[in-house]
Order: sequence, then structure tokens, then C-alpha cells
Amino acid sequence: MATHPPDDGFQARPDEVRDFLAAFFEELALSGVREVCVSPGSRSTPLAVAAQGHSALRCRPILDERSAGFFALGLARQSGQPVVLICTSGTAAANYWPAVVEAHTARVPLLLLTADRPPELRDWGAGQTIDQLGLYGAYVRRFVEVPVPTGGARARGYARTLACRAVAEARGRPAGPVHLNWPLREPLEAGDSPTATLTATPTPETEAEALRGRSPQAWATVSPPSGEPSAAERLALLEIARKGERGLVICGPLPPDAETSAAIADLARLLGWPLWADPLSQLRRGPHVTTAPVLAHGDLLLRDAEFAERWAPDVILRLGDAPVSKALRLALEARPPEHWILVDPDRVWHDPSHLASRVVVADPGCLCRALAEDWREAGLDERQGDYRAGWLAADARAADALENALAQETELYEPGAVRDVVGGLGPDATLYVSNSMPIRDLDAFMPLGAQPLRLHGHRGASGIDGLVSGAAGAAAADGGPVVLLTGDLALLHDVGGLRLAQSLPQGLTIVVLNNDGGGIFSFLPIAQRGEAVGFETFFRTPHGLDLAHLGPLHDAEFTRVRDAEELRKILARPWTGPGLRLIEVPVDRDGNVKRFRELAALAASAGGEA
Repeated sequence: MATHPPDDGFQARPDEVRDFLAAFFEELALSGVREVCVSPGSRSTPLAVAAQGHSALRCRPILDERSAGFFALGLARQSGQPVVLICTSGTAAANYWPAVVEAHTARVPLLLLTADRPPELRDWGAGQTIDQLGLYGAYVRRFVEVPVPTGGARARGYARTLACRAVAEARGRPAGPVHLNWPLREPLEAGDSPTATLTATPTPETEAEALRGRSPQAWATVSPPSGEPSAAERLALLEIARKGERGLVICGPLPPDAETSAAIADLARLLGWPLWADPLSQLRRGPHVTTAPVLAHGDLLLRDAEFAERWAPDVILRLGDAPVSKALRLALEARPPEHWILVDPDRVWHDPSHLASRVVVADPGCLCRALAEDWREAGLDERQGDYRAGWLAADARAADALENALAQETELYEPGAVRDVVGGLGPDATLYVSNSMPIRDLDAFMPLGAQPLRLHGHRGASGIDGLVSGAAGAAAADGGPVVLLTGDLALLHDVGGLRLAQSLPQGLTIVVLNNDGGGIFSFLPIAQRGEAVGFETFFRTPHGLDLAHLGPLHDAEFTRVRDAEELRKILARPWTGPGLRLIEVPVDRDGNVKRFRELAALAASAGGEA
């Protein structure tokens, strides 16, 4: 029978473990990390204690690891900085999986610290033990099985370098999650040793480390990757742009950055190419829309086959991730352009249509500034052509038709509701948008506006999970008021996330479009099959729940609006206090489908007039 050596044969002194972990978390802080989300557990005790012991780190306790993962994702997305997640061993780590997938596909920096049993306890029936090696597979930028913490200057140097490298890997290119698996032996609490305290007297070795440029410089600094296009690339793109009268700049989801938005808008204006602005591109709202050729309702215009054929582009400049619009994808697949230029700083090939003819590895803002400079230096004027004029005129006619149709609307339908939500937001607000119908409603009906607006959503993997937790994380970044626009199923999928909003000093507003189930399926061909395929039971899945019960359960101010005018009034009242405001917009499922299609047809018809 195999036996293990006595425990003291494996165990480092508690003060050595403490110093190892203290060195690691100190370097996280010096590398710019400020936020740590901690879920309760025993095996992760040393990690939680060490994180709390550093004054520069803000530790947030979050009971449920699944909610913690999405909260951290929203916080990292809004702040632009990596957020640390700490959990115990076993299935606790598995509950991070959905957020890890979204962070990977959306390029959001996370640092996952999962506690684990030490090697001698794995695969021996020890409780709360699963195989955590490479748990998240290809969905992390880097996986490290951390050695069991030990003592000595070299071990602490490794801990410091490990922290610096983990932050650098999480930040980019491409940014994303990094997983460090921490095997930890008992005793797990510093207090178990009479020589172990949270504030230790430095040894001569740690004093020597402290002299090595400790403050405020990190142990190892990593230079950011260059996003500049090469001179040869710029020359080739300039030549394509000069010849391309019928060009279209397509912007999918991009991080909020006013300078990048301005650079993209400036280049589109110079080239005379219409700018297709996905809702999450950050380009449909902002001061640039007053001078740039930005489109708001291209998705509706391209639903008309005749329009799509008449205004098909010869050149595509694609920036950001894949846009949400299916009409755009189908139109371009039906009439592929001669040049399809895909721009991505991380060489992430987001091209589901497989039409890219040129992939440019460059930062979108840098590329657009460089091309605009080349255009001006070549003595070229701003292009004024029939192609841009035709697109903009059609978009303006569609916008006017929608505005007239929705201005007097009293019924509660999603197209009008999303316009009212956007119109009720202030200049420093963030709109967090759920998948399924809300993001599509926004794409079809959100008008242009000169007032800036940050928009976020989970379009990496496009799931409906974790939206409430993600929005709460964005609100926790304290970057202005946050409003979550969601459907009822996405809300119910993450009810646990409502607890995270209760203690937020700046609060969170949730507008839930409640059509009692999966309303998006009513737009799909499967709806025509009806009960032959169990449509109601297995696709639309009505839940019949009264969302008002969520109010008292989560100390939320709950309002169920009765008509469009009441919705506008409550949105006009700013929510500046702490806690949660929940606004329910009841929507008749069948009536909404009809109204959406009526408005889509109206916009397409108006846009096609010429």
C-alpha cells in the first residue's frame, strides 16, 4: 500500500508561504491591478488573506463564482484593467467557465486564481478535488500550475515575476483571461503558526528585494505591442482607397475610446465611405456624427433585396469584432466586394463569411489616423460622391419615417422602448445590453445622437448568461450611471446577480423587456411549425412569473410601466442613489413581432424611395 511521507515533509513554514503570496500580490498591485473578487472557501484562505493584506487592492466578496466571473468581466470591461478572481478548489472553479469563455472571445482581461489540493492529495478521493490542470482549455491566454509556495529569495522572485507576466498576458494582444492554479497545503491560515503574522518583519533577503526599485515600479515591466501599420501596408491601402468609390467602413463592437471613434469617423469622411456603426461600435453616438457619414438604420435598409443590390459596396474596411446585423452579413455574402480589408490588432480572424481578402494587424485608431494623414499628404480632398450621398439620404429617410411613427406611440413595444431608453441616458452613462432581442432592437432602431454614450454587451460568445452580474461589475467601476437593457429570460438566468447591485454606491438601473419567454424565437422560421414541434413549450418557454417579487427580495425600487408615456417619465428621473432600480416593460409577444415587422418595412420602403 502506497503511503505519503509525513505532512511536515511536504510543508513549507507558514511564514514562507505568507511571504511568497505577499510578494505575488504586491506585484499585482504594482502592475496596475486594483480589483479582486473573492468567493468564500477554505482552500483559498491564503490567497484571500494575502489579497486583503494589500492596501492597494480592493477585495469584493461575491458568494457565487458564476456571478463573480461575470461581475469581474463587467468591471474589467468598464475600467479597462485586469480584475482578479479568487475561488476555492473543485467545482467552484468550474463555475467561472461561462465568464472565461466570454472574456476570451471578447478580449477582456481577467486573472483567475483557483486554489487546489496539493499533488499528493489529487486522485486519492480527497474532498472538493477535481482535475483543474488546464481546466479552461484554449479559452485562456496562459495557464500556469503554480508550485506549492515555499521560502527563499529565489521563490519570492519567481512569485513576483509570475505576477508581472500574468498581468502582461491578460492585458494583451489579444487581451483575455489568464489562469493560475494554486496548490496549497494545510495549515491554510497564517495564524496557525506562532511566527506567522500578516505583517512580518522583513528578512535580509526581502530587504534586498525592496532595494531593487520597488516603488512604484513593478518587478518586471512589459512594453505594449505596437499597433502601427507598416509603410508598405499603408501604401497598399491608400491605393485601394483612392480607387474605391463605392466603399463601406463597417465597425463592429469596439472598446469605448473617444480618440479611436474620432479617427474612424474622420477617415470615413475623407474617403467618402458610409460608416456602418454597430450598436457596440461606440460610433452611433458622439460628437463625430455631426460631420461623419454614420449610418443608423442600415440593418433595416438591407432587408430590402433591391436596395441591397443597388448599393452593394466594392470595398469593405472592417474594424472591430463581427457586427450583430444578419441583414448585413447576408447582403455581403450575396454580393461579395472586390476588396474586404479586415483590421485587427490581435490577428483575430472574425470573418464568419470567409470573405476577407486582406488582414491588417494594426490598431483601428492608429490605422485610421495613419491613412487619413496619407490621404491628406497625397493632396486628396474629401470625397463627395453619389455613393455616400445615396446611403446617407436613404438612412435619413428611414430615420424620419421611424421618428414619425414612434413619436405618438402609446403601446409598449420593444422598438419604441429601446429608443426611449437611449434617449433618457445622460452624457456620462453606460448602456449594458443583453443578447437575444435587445441588441437586435438596438441595432435596428437606435438613432444617431451627438451626445456620447458608452455601450457594452456580451457579444464575444453572445450568450444570455451573466448579464446582470456583468452590468453590476460595470457599475462598480464607478464610471457614471449604468443601465442594463435586458429581456426577461436573461434577467431570470442571472437573478443571483441582483444581489451584487444592492450595495453599489452609484446604483444600477435595469430595464427588463418582459414578453414572458424567448420572444426572439417568434421571429424565426421555427415559429411557423407551432405545436408540431412544441414551439411554446420548448422554444418560447413562457415562465409566467411575476417580476414584482424581485423588488422586495433584493431591496429594489420596482416599477411596472403601463404605457410608453409612463416609461419616458420614469426614465427622465435620474437614478443617482445606491442600490437597484428595476423597471419592467410588459410587451405583448405577438403584437411586438407584428410591430417590429411593420416598422422594418416602413424604414426599408422610405429608404428605397429615390
